[in-house]
Amino acid sequence: MERPALLKMMIFICLLTACNGREIKIKTGDNTTNFNHTLALILAEYASAVYTVDLSELFSWTCARCNNLTMGFEVIELVVDIQNCLQAFVGVAPDPNAIVIAIRGTQENSVQNWIEDFIWQELDLKLPDMPGAMVHRGLYGAYNNTSLRPAIVEAVDRIRESYGELPVMATGHSMGGALVAFAALDLVMNHGIDNVHLMTFGQPRIGNAAFASCFYKYIPNTFRIVHNRDIVAHLPPYYSFYWKSYHHFPREVWLHDDIEQICDDSGEDPSCSRSVWICSINDHKTYYGLSMEAEDWSTCRIIMDRSLQYQTDVAGNIILAKDAIGPSIVKPISQKAAAM
Repeated sequence: MERPALLKMMIFICLLTACNGREIKIKTGDNTTNFNHTLALILAEYASAVYTVDLSELFSWTCARCNNLTMGFEVIELVVDIQNCLQAFVGVAPDPNAIVIAIRGTQENSVQNWIEDFIWQELDLKLPDMPGAMVHRGLYGAYNNTSLRPAIVEAVDRIRESYGELPVMATGHSMGGALVAFAALDLVMNHGIDNVHLMTFGQPRIGNAAFASCFYKYIPNTFRIVHNRDIVAHLPPYYSFYWKSYHHFPREVWLHDDIEQICDDSGEDPSCSRSVWICSINDHKTYYGLSMEAEDWSTCRIIMDRSLQYQTDVAGNIILAKDAIGPSIVKPISQKAAAM
């Protein structure tokens, strides 16, 4: 499908999405969290920086976006899944004293990413702790069936072995927000890391109401920030009358008219971003004045200093890694990680 036609379809779907029917209530228990504006600005900078095309600058944290509130950040692992056009980093931030995970959003000209975004078929997780939970098949697979998952988990384990049980801050924009949400849930459910905080920007829906309820139970320290009329936050569609409908997990923070509106704990607050009837692609591209797109729009293009030693697997995927403590080293991606 040509891009203009695809965008027209997105706008049409967005209009269908902004409905105000019967709400599907989500049980959240007594979990309460306080939104931190400064932390949002910091994590927005990480979500913007992961779009950097020059891997050398990103790995050394010298890129144009790698300054201001994120100065002093140390990238421990940088993973680039060439085959699936995915990019992420894991590192240690001095302020806040935490592990930061950031995953890049959709590349504008990446056909692979567009296909992953718009395969709306739901996957039944069939987990005893998540009865009835269904998720977006394409986005779930983009985290669990690529080199992202083993690289991120291994990096978090190495950092915690060296630095102790630091909290984890997970962030990403657009599709990156969706994938990092799955990463955060993976760390909590499968690896026993309790202190995980999630903050995403312009994230699409990733599961149904049952999934959203369970997700918020496992990760109560969660905020989804939506800029004004951002179209992606309305996709895939939500239908209040259909129990299998895609449903956002709480809690939304809606940025509009210079206001950070803290929404209710339903995940689909009709007084927040769902109240808009005309959506915007431009609102998706910037958050807190930061660009949330790559500097180079060619399909999955990367730049790397030739002096930086690296190796790739048979699929061309790259992982650059440093020791969490001690001299920096470059480590190639393992064949085991590449095969998962």
